[in-house]
Amino acid sequence: MTDDRAPSAGGHEAVAPDAAGGDPLDPADLDLGAARTAVREATPLVNALTNEVTVNDVANVTLHWGGLPVMSDDRREVADMVAGAQGLLLNMGTVSEAGEETMVTAGDAAADHGVPVVVDPVGAGATPTRSRVAQRLVTDLDPAIVSGNYGEITALVGDDAEVRGVESVGDYADIAETAVACARDTGAVVVASGETDVVATAERAFEVRSGDPMLGRVVGTGCMLGVTLATFAAAVDDPLAASLAGTLAYGLAGEAAAEGEFGEYHGPASYLTAFLDAVAGHEPTADPATRIREVVE
Repeated sequence: MTDDRAPSAGGHEAVAPDAAGGDPLDPADLDLGAARTAVREATPLVNALTNEVTVNDVANVTLHWGGLPVMSDDRREVADMVAGAQGLLLNMGTVSEAGEETMVTAGDAAADHGVPVVVDPVGAGATPTRSRVAQRLVTDLDPAIVSGNYGEITALVGDDAEVRGVESVGDYADIAETAVACARDTGAVVVASGETDVVATAERAFEVRSGDPMLGRVVGTGCMLGVTLATFAAAVDDPLAASLAGTLAYGLAGEAAAEGEFGEYHGPASYLTAFLDAVAGHEPTADPATRIREVVE
């Protein structure tokens, strides 16, 4: 972190020097340790409207980063819960007709109270219904961050995408440019997760080189990345800085688990346990400048 940091509106230090329209963010200025500290000191309440498959892991990851998870998904109370939260995740993994309306209600409440929203358009491109719901969430609401796999982000901009179920299986050689187009369309920072994660604004794109192939063998790693971004965005004012820090920290935790820092693992199930421990206890020492590279400017 540089001396250009300024206190955020919420009393937390910003990580990005361009949060208030100053100098453009340089990855070398990103202080990952400061971002993690900001999360722990803020202890943000994060409401996650998420799917039934991975809800427990999503809650645990929120807690292990230093946030407080709540999974309020009842339309009768969700606006009140969001009003008292500092972050909101809208994950449409198993979204229903009623769930769609609840997400819109939650997103509207977030806009009323200045709560940053992360939209995870799970399965966009797989069916017309999912594509329509995803477009509604990113168009009618005002997400700070949109986080999806390569196929989902590609589908959001209307290009051909190969999405089977909720998995991206196609070839996306131009994913950085696609992520920039998605950011331009939505007004959000876009995180496109895949072999190499891409974080993009309407003008710039960065590759974040961290993680381990074992993350691809565990169900719900995209969901856990989404709530990681919501937790960091709740404590770090600038959405780009929050996205870069959250994505990098998540990948480094995956590496620490794969390297056995949190116990030997024997397959995907025990790797998940090690990964959750790494999220809770890993202190990243990697220099962001060696892991983040600007690829579109």
